[in-house]
Amino acid sequence: MAILPLVRYPDPRLRAPCKPVETFDQRLATLAADLALTLRAAPGIGITAAHVGILERLTVLELDGPASQRIYVNPRIEWSSPELQRHVEGSVSMPGVTDEVERPARIRLAYQDLAGAPHTEEADGLLAVCLQHEIDQLDGVFWIDRLSRLKRERIVKKFRKMGE
Repeated sequence: MAILPLVRYPDPRLRAPCKPVETFDQRLATLAADLALTLRAAPGIGITAAHVGILERLTVLELDGPASQRIYVNPRIEWSSPELQRHVEGSVSMPGVTDEVERPARIRLAYQDLAGAPHTEEADGLLAVCLQHEIDQLDGVFWIDRLSRLKRERIVKKFRKMGE
């Protein structure tokens, strides 16, 4: 297991749609374990394979530390509520900047586990926010794309200044 190098904004891979995982093997399990280590080192609460430059539909969440780990392979949202919620979001690929994003308050998703078994799950609160955020990433939608143009420009300017 290894901590993988993170792809940093504005790398174009952060806006590339990820391919579905088709092979459920030890390589996938190792990648998931490496993503978990990388997430903890970042630090963060959610990460996708795209964050390390691997364009496959895999995400790892740890909302309350390692004991809360959840792994989603090929996740997709099947339903989202009309009610919305706002939550502060950021990215391991754009550390140091955050802003509020509005998303559906509840979702239902379908996904597979590391063995390829299908599952469905309903989520609300922080879990719903994180799942939508990471599924966006898998679809090639970077979190700042959900902000107004003005907010997005401010975030990008601030991030660039931090790197100087």
